[in-house]
Amino acid sequence: MNPNTIREFAASFQKSRILLSGFELDLFTNIDESGSTNNQVAAGLHLDEHACERLLNALVSLGFLTKQNLLFFNTPESFTFLSKKSSGYLGGLMHSNHLWNTWSNLTQVVKTGKSAHPTEINERGEDWLFPFISAMHDRAIKQAPLQLSNLDLTGIKSVLDIGGGSGAYSMEFITKKPEIEATVFDLPNVVPITKKFIDLEGFSGRIKTYTGDYITDELPEGFDLIFLSAIIHSNSLDINQMLIGKCYNSLNRDGKIVIQDWIMNNERTQPTAGAIFAINMLVGTEAGDCFTDQEVTEMLSNAGFRNISRFEFESGLSQVIAQKI
Repeated sequence: MNPNTIREFAASFQKSRILLSGFELDLFTNIDESGSTNNQVAAGLHLDEHACERLLNALVSLGFLTKQNLLFFNTPESFTFLSKKSSGYLGGLMHSNHLWNTWSNLTQVVKTGKSAHPTEINERGEDWLFPFISAMHDRAIKQAPLQLSNLDLTGIKSVLDIGGGSGAYSMEFITKKPEIEATVFDLPNVVPITKKFIDLEGFSGRIKTYTGDYITDELPEGFDLIFLSAIIHSNSLDINQMLIGKCYNSLNRDGKIVIQDWIMNNERTQPTAGAIFAINMLVGTEAGDCFTDQEVTEMLSNAGFRNISRFEFESGLSQVIAQKI
């Protein structure tokens, strides 16, 4: 790595901040299809005119807007994904803006070991929660077909999707095998959002919801498969051991557990996406982390699971599958 590469790497946050501020201020929604002047945008959003113009010009330079004379226009892509007037609006991007705030505290977090955002998810407000669930849905609804294609669903009649959020994976389980009964288990302030996404995606009446906290509550029983996607990285090793034990009790005999997450090598350096995500857990949770293959295997074995196997996707994300004998 040469000095210029290092400098470019260090400054790469600037482009991200320009986009996120434009998104946070809702500039893209407030630019008319026939074009808008800086004065019109600034007045409509109660922004400083000179500051707004600099931001709009920077967004033009980065390719998110175009400019003709004194009029600013969305690009087709910006209108589709960044304007609330479009059905393709990526509302979940606001979660990236929230992450900016926690990641900005990384230096202090490393000094103290204390999370920048220790509040439990069920205690965070709607302004944080809905963008978070939306962001997870945007990603999961696209990735689920590939990620679940690896699973053998022979004999699987019921699925419990723990911390299932929007229900995207439950939707894909049903798409793959329509006779499956899927249930999303999530927190009290998440389940109403879950139901909105279930209705939005056309699965009304086909996916059940169960309200609870997997740390303090017992899980419903009688399932053939339990799916834990992006769950264990939010918890400590001890909490995960307890949760996996609850999953064992919740499963029917011969039932399977599927843990989908970043599973690290023993040095915790690969995959790279997992190493970066471990930092996300450092700044955003009290005890979350990305665990090693050995740690996950031991947790499953300690709970009584057998026939443990692991499949790794090209992205570096893994599925660990085990069976209740």
